[in-house]
Amino acid sequence: MMSTRAERGRRRVTVVIRKAHVNGVTLVYREEGDPSAPPLLLVHGRTADHNDWNGITQHFARRHHVIVPDLRGHGGSDHPGTYALPDMAADLVALLDHVGAARATVIGHSLGGVVSCLLASGSPGRVDRLVLEDVPTLPLRDRDPIVEDGSTGFDWRMMHETERQFLDPDPRWRQALTAITAPTLVLSGGAASPFHADETAALIPGAKLVTIEAGHLIHVGARAGFLRAVDSFLAG
Repeated sequence: MMSTRAERGRRRVTVVIRKAHVNGVTLVYREEGDPSAPPLLLVHGRTADHNDWNGITQHFARRHHVIVPDLRGHGGSDHPGTYALPDMAADLVALLDHVGAARATVIGHSLGGVVSCLLASGSPGRVDRLVLEDVPTLPLRDRDPIVEDGSTGFDWRMMHETERQFLDPDPRWRQALTAITAPTLVLSGGAASPFHADETAALIPGAKLVTIEAGHLIHVGARAGFLRAVDSFLAG
């Protein structure tokens, strides 16, 4: 376990890197903020890890108990060789159990957004509010084949297995979007994004769609706009 402290005005926010043995895998996760505050789960995109949310966690940790896992096959978490998207969602449910969070606000980017949708539809009682950042609507079409290079920090088998599911998903996953009951904000990266997040928003009952012209990595390319949109939604 590694711990650091950062000044936030007059408050100190503890940042801790932990491990959890859940759902048959070991997940590395980052905890930040007051453990008695409302839980908030941040779920990164494909090939990233908890560090993808640097600069975002500190903002939310002022008011939330922030939990930021490395998904299986990513970062310091196990690379078990099996990467069914429902298993990734089950990992997150088990992680919430592990940290004692009955419910949480869930923010997911890209692959993390797809997994968050499966979490919200399969375990609706666990999600207070849902934020989906530039999430692809499945199935995807006209994708270039994956070509492995020297990139590290993730399991290449994860890339191949998740891509297969992106192209040929279980048809029930799309239908499950219509059953999401949590208040939902869908953020689109606009014209520069490879995805059409508006299609996802149209399937989720009552979802609010906000477009920020920043491309796929909204929380990186337009951090201030991302935070304003999420803060407004969470305060509503």
